[in-house]
Amino acid sequence: MRTTKKKTGIARLLEIADAKRRLLMLACCLAIVSSLLMLTPFLSAYHILRELLRHAADPSANDVNLLLFWAIAAFVALLAALALLYASAIASHYAAFDILYNLRIRLAQHLAALPMGFHTRESIGTIRKTLEVNVEKIESFIAHQLPDLAGAVSLPLLMLAGMFVLDWRLALACTLPIVAAFVMQAMVFQGQKAREHTRQYHDALEKMNAAGVEYVRGMPAVKVFGITVRSFLGFHAAIEGYREQAEQISRTYKHPYTLFFVILSSILAFVLPTGLYLLGSEPDPSSFAVTLLLFLVMAPGLPMPVLKLLNIGGNLRMIAEGVERIDALFAMVPLAEPARPTVPRTHAVAFDAVHFSYAGADDVAAPEALAGVSFVAEENTVTALVGPSGSGKSTIANLIPRFWDVGSGAIRIGGVDIREIGTAQLMDTVSFVFQDVHLFHDTIEENIRMGRPDIGREQVVAAAKAARCHEFISALPDGYATRIGEGGTYLSGGEGQRLAIARALLKNAPILVLDEATAFADPENEALIQQGINSLIKGKTVLVIAHRLASIREADQILVMDRGRIAERGRHEELLAAQGLYRRMWEAYTDAEAWHLPAKESDAIKEAA
Repeated sequence: MRTTKKKTGIARLLEIADAKRRLLMLACCLAIVSSLLMLTPFLSAYHILRELLRHAADPSANDVNLLLFWAIAAFVALLAALALLYASAIASHYAAFDILYNLRIRLAQHLAALPMGFHTRESIGTIRKTLEVNVEKIESFIAHQLPDLAGAVSLPLLMLAGMFVLDWRLALACTLPIVAAFVMQAMVFQGQKAREHTRQYHDALEKMNAAGVEYVRGMPAVKVFGITVRSFLGFHAAIEGYREQAEQISRTYKHPYTLFFVILSSILAFVLPTGLYLLGSEPDPSSFAVTLLLFLVMAPGLPMPVLKLLNIGGNLRMIAEGVERIDALFAMVPLAEPARPTVPRTHAVAFDAVHFSYAGADDVAAPEALAGVSFVAEENTVTALVGPSGSGKSTIANLIPRFWDVGSGAIRIGGVDIREIGTAQLMDTVSFVFQDVHLFHDTIEENIRMGRPDIGREQVVAAAKAARCHEFISALPDGYATRIGEGGTYLSGGEGQRLAIARALLKNAPILVLDEATAFADPENEALIQQGINSLIKGKTVLVIAHRLASIREADQILVMDRGRIAERGRHEELLAAQGLYRRMWEAYTDAEAWHLPAKESDAIKEAA
């Protein structure tokens, strides 16, 4: 079977731009016509000079109407050229913004469809650069450089065509340095060395972005430990690496660009000697002198569009590299959707001999996080997951909504393999409340609603009341319209947890996964959060990742995880009687709960001692 070769570079950029072909063709045509009108002043200058030189001995014989006509023609053509250039820019920008909008939507949807393994491997800075910087550079190509490219190519070609009509010998003298300069540019910018430096530059920029995000996110630790940019080695090394790559690109292009600029700027050095040489052999020196003067006027204008092409060529290499990274992101394979999605009729959760391991760097297999785990969480029951850190509790929770696919075995909801349930249906079936709550930079109402416009204000308030957060929301200056995060209000951990419970209440999914929501709450917030959870779990299949063992004493079953396996299972009293891992964990927990700071000895006791 014949495979289609994937497009790269300028061909790929044009393929992206093809989504708005007609609009961009209009923009390019307007740019070309604008370039054509830009030649009118040169044509006017030619006719005016010819008239003036023809009557140099008797200036009063000049045709004033002719001179005035060409002067007005130059002015009108210049205004028309500017108007068409403006219209071209409007058309190209409209096309660019529409293409970028659709591209960003596609990228966001694709990112959401990728397995969590991708998001844990890739840094936020790298993804952000792809989603923002690389996409934004495509706008530069479509809105600016594509019409500029049409104008920058057409203007010198039209000028040279007119020059060849006037005098092919002088035109050839103008063409030779331009051809030499372009050949030199192509050899430098399209060479393997230049491509490699560009790739390394983008790698260094992504590393610096990623390290910068980590530095800002770790600002509390940075301040507490007095870390500076230089002592924060990852960030400092990334900045140094970026500087080295930027300097390397400058060194690579420095000499070729200088030579390119010198050759282009010296067109008169080619035209003038050639013209003076030809002038002596011309049968009509005065007529040739007019042509030579026109060449001397037009030749210095040739380098301007050509230099614009140089800048476009350099930027295209950078943009094309960014597009390759966007395409690499699109090439990431999302979790497979079932051909015929099945909707489960019941909501018991069953793990059947599940094996799973996380991929390490470069997809190197890591030790098994789960090794043959089997259990059933029945409907309308609470199943608690306990165990030491790294025993596999969170892995079980994350596999239920299919953040990753199992290595072997199966996870079933109502007897249906979750791989046979459509992603949208699966997300509607499972709801999460994590320890670490993410609140978006939006209003409290929208954070509870989570972008579901079909849910009314009354339902949002009802969910907030059930989650025991209506009281503190109402006390805020703007109530439910209060913005959270940057430029708004910052909530306490307990208040954020109650908002997360309100979200889950509003979603009302039949399966609920709780990652101990009260683990870091103060006593007052813990009681309120527990009341909200009691409202939330009614009539649902509940799995709880438990850190405070006292909170799961009444669970219908407790699974004790150890090194990716279920070491023990049963109810609280049964596991205590078994004298196993759970009993040891319970004793350690009760000892920790009973711990307190030792009282200071009084001076009298010290003296007696």
